[in-house]
Amino acid sequence: MRALVIGEALIDVVEQGGRVTGEHVGGSPLNVAVGLARLGRGVDFLTHIGDDERGRRIVDYVKDAGVQLVTGSTNATRTPTALATLDEQGSAQYEFDIEWQLTGTPEAGPPLVMHTGSIAAVLEPGCLATAALVDTYHPSATVTFDPNMRPALIEDADAARARIDRLIERCDVVKASDEDMRWLDPGRPPEQIAQTWLSLGPSIVVVTMGGQGSFALCAQGLVQVPAFEVDVVDTVGAGDAYMSGLIDALWTLGLLGAQQRRDLARIGTADLRTAIRSAAMSAALTVARAGADLPDRRSRDAALESAILG
Repeated sequence: MRALVIGEALIDVVEQGGRVTGEHVGGSPLNVAVGLARLGRGVDFLTHIGDDERGRRIVDYVKDAGVQLVTGSTNATRTPTALATLDEQGSAQYEFDIEWQLTGTPEAGPPLVMHTGSIAAVLEPGCLATAALVDTYHPSATVTFDPNMRPALIEDADAARARIDRLIERCDVVKASDEDMRWLDPGRPPEQIAQTWLSLGPSIVVVTMGGQGSFALCAQGLVQVPAFEVDVVDTVGAGDAYMSGLIDALWTLGLLGAQQRRDLARIGTADLRTAIRSAAMSAALTVARAGADLPDRRSRDAALESAILG
């Protein structure tokens, strides 16, 4: 009854107004792993960082959150970094210094759910191993995926798009931002892209649209939820908080694991709305705080209850 998250961990060097304002532990898959752990889920995390000062900071951070780092995750030559430049609205643009490699099968028990995405899905050579692990775990686990595109790292856009398409075919739940979709398929609206993705095999496709809310598609139809109104500090980690909240909500509904794949494929619109509303609250609480500070279960559930009663 554990999640396995596979993907990059790094140090975000945050710059705003021409000056460095801080260094924070980051990486989309890392944030999802930490978000799930803060929601009380058991999580194993496979990554590729160095045994250096920044790497040890990452190790301490995930352990403090309750995440178990998988053996072999600290053999990189250096710990990756990302320069995150914030604009006046708090939105981030990234420049990366990263290598991504994986070897073998993780020394972790069979997961209930496996999540991956972002750099891990497209950056060679590790993306090839990531795709192989999706195939390895698909027979026994729900597979979730967030492309969370980083165009600055992509040298061959067509190859990256092809890799994303192949992963979508093998996943059960896909979450993407409308910005991701515009990069992946600039000629079509997100609603149409989501319909195409759903036809490729996933049971659920979710699209986030920042302050405009989010929508989700399943075999039973379309559901939409508005974004919760909060004072935005910055958007760092918002999509990752949404992803961890979505996985957690499906976990609570008893829809994770390969044995539940048929039930997941038959999810009703009421349950799907509940799931993406919970995910949206996780994202809202995150953007209301500086950095990728994802909520714990108590604060997330209290905020949801307050919103319902309000």
